[in-house]
This record gives sequence, structure tokens and C-alpha cells, in this order.
Amino acid sequence: MRSKSLTAFVTALLLCSTTRADSPAPSPRFVGSQTCSTSGCHGGATLNRDQSLVWAKKDFHSRSYATLTIARSQRIAEALHIADPTQSPRCTVCHAPFQTVSDAERGPSVTITEGVSCETCHGAGESWLRAHTRTDYTYADRVTAGMRDLKNLYVRASTCVACHQNVDAELLRAGHPELIFELDGQCVTEPKHWRERKDWSGAQAWLVGQAVALREMSWQLGREPQPDDRMKARWSGLLWVLQKTGDLDATATSTGDVQHKCDELAARDASGSWSTDPSRTLLATLAASGPAFADTNVPRDVQARRAERLVLALDRLVGSLNADPAIASARPELNRLFDMVQSLPDFDPQRFAEALRQFDSKLPPANSGK
Repeated sequence: MRSKSLTAFVTALLLCSTTRADSPAPSPRFVGSQTCSTSGCHGGATLNRDQSLVWAKKDFHSRSYATLTIARSQRIAEALHIADPTQSPRCTVCHAPFQTVSDAERGPSVTITEGVSCETCHGAGESWLRAHTRTDYTYADRVTAGMRDLKNLYVRASTCVACHQNVDAELLRAGHPELIFELDGQCVTEPKHWRERKDWSGAQAWLVGQAVALREMSWQLGREPQPDDRMKARWSGLLWVLQKTGDLDATATSTGDVQHKCDELAARDASGSWSTDPSRTLLATLAASGPAFADTNVPRDVQARRAERLVLALDRLVGSLNADPAIASARPELNRLFDMVQSLPDFDPQRFAEALRQFDSKLPPANSGK
């Protein structure tokens, strides 16, 4: 379930194409997941032919529409005076995004019950579906033809974040769960129906994803008619973490300024190679932030949100450096930090500061890596 502004955002994302703005040519149509799922394409049982089967059987995205039929969704809908969540754009924008697409943009095989399917992420297939099977086609050729470039971390994060981060305050009050977008962890845990980049860096994916997440949170906070304290604290918590990394200017404090700078940060960090050196530096910098949690001038709810995002950051950074036994050995201390943020109303900043100090003491110096 989402607000009207997010409905417009996701619809625009779905309809994104390579057609020039001054061209009279219509946008390519969506052709439906059935066109991808034949046994000779992505619905076969052999390796590299089973992508559709993996999505249908293992990926929760294939059941996003069904989520709208469960009792919890019905209760949320009742609280918001929504007669049928399977038909309301506030709900279907993320759970059944094809409902927001016009009839002219939908091919005859497309149904809203597909939920989040192939073209939701890869883009409308009409312009590239046939050509992308050619053996002489490179990946760049496919992107030029209209397929979304999901190997680009900035594009991938921007594709996913709309439905994995922001929930408007009214929906939260009605019982919709909070969402936290974290690109690296979500890519790692999702059942793979794709071949991942060979140069994948969890730390790089984490940083790009968090910059995109803060960009979207800033966009939402700047437009929310009545942002509550919880929403403000969540924004403030992630802002603090990214400012701690040194990549985000500490003078950026307004939602508009943060939104703009985070977009630049995400695009920049998504390009180029990534070694273990910046990962070690980030880990050392964030692990040393324990004294900040002893600052009694910061409200406890803000400290809790800082800790929530910080622990996720430490987890992904440790994961990206797990080949180093000295870093891997700090997992017990990291698990203790995780335990401390499981119940935010009970969060104790002083205890967390001490636990973070212990975690930091287990780590080798940032410049000690091979």
C-alpha cells in the first residue's frame, strides 16, 4: 500500500523506455511473464533456463498480489476505509504494479495477479523481448534496446527502493509494517534467477543502496503532510550514518539538499571498481562511533534509529570482508549489537556504546589488510 505520489513514481518507473521525448512513437508495451516462461526460454528445468521457475516457486515477489488477500491486509484496508485492497491503487502500486499501467501499455497476456514479475524489474519487454535472445547481442545491446540495466547498482537500487523503503505515515498508523531498504543484503538473500556481477562488492552495494534509500526518505519526508516523529527519527538515523562515512556533506540538513546530494553520491559510488581498502576504512570508521551514543543531548528514539542502521551497515561491511579471519571473529560482538536493536523502545544508548566499543576492539586496524 502506498500514497498517490508513490503510485505516480512507480508507474513512471514501469513505463521508463528509451523513446525520445520528442518522438511520436508510443512507449513499448508490457507483454507479460508468460512470454518469458516457456521451456525454451526461462521456464526450462536446466541451468540458465530456469529463471522463471525460480521466481515462481521461490521468490516472494511472485506472491506480492496474494499478500493483499490475507487477513492483515484486510485489517489495514478497513482502517483506511479501502473496500478492496486488491483493487486500490494505494495497495496495488507495489503489490500488483500492472494495475497502474494503462490498457494501451498492457499486452493481452498481462494480468495484475502476476504481482511483481519480470518486466516490473527488467522493463517493458515489447522493444527487446525478441532481440535479447540473439547470440550476437551483447548486454549493452540489450540495454540500448530498452532492457533496464540492473547490473548498474544505481539503476538496481532505484528500481527496487520505491516499494522497499517508503510507507506513508497514515499507512504505518493503520498497521503496515515498516520497511528498511538495504541493497546488498536483499540481493544476497533473494533466490537467484540471475548471474551476479563478477566484481560484486557487498560494501559498495550497501553504500549505494543506503544513499538511494536516504534520497527516497528525503523525498517522502519533504512531501508528507504530517510526518510523525517516527518518520523523522528514521530519516535522521540514516542521515547520521551516511554522514559518518564521510561521503555525505555534514552541512546537508534540509530534505531537498540531502535528496540531491544522495542521488549524486549513489551515482558516483555505483561507478568504477571497489577494493577491500574502502570497505576496511568504512568498517573502522563506523565501528569507532560508539562515543556518539553516549551523547545525552540526542533523543533516545533518534539514537535507536542510528543504531538500527549502523548495525545493518556493520553487518554488510563485515560480510564483505569475511575472508579475513580477524574480522570474521568479531561476529559474536556484532550479534550482540543486533540483539540490542531488536526492540527499539527498549534501546539503551549507553549499553550500546559499550557493546560497540567491544566490537571495535576486536577488529584489526584498517590498514592491516593484505
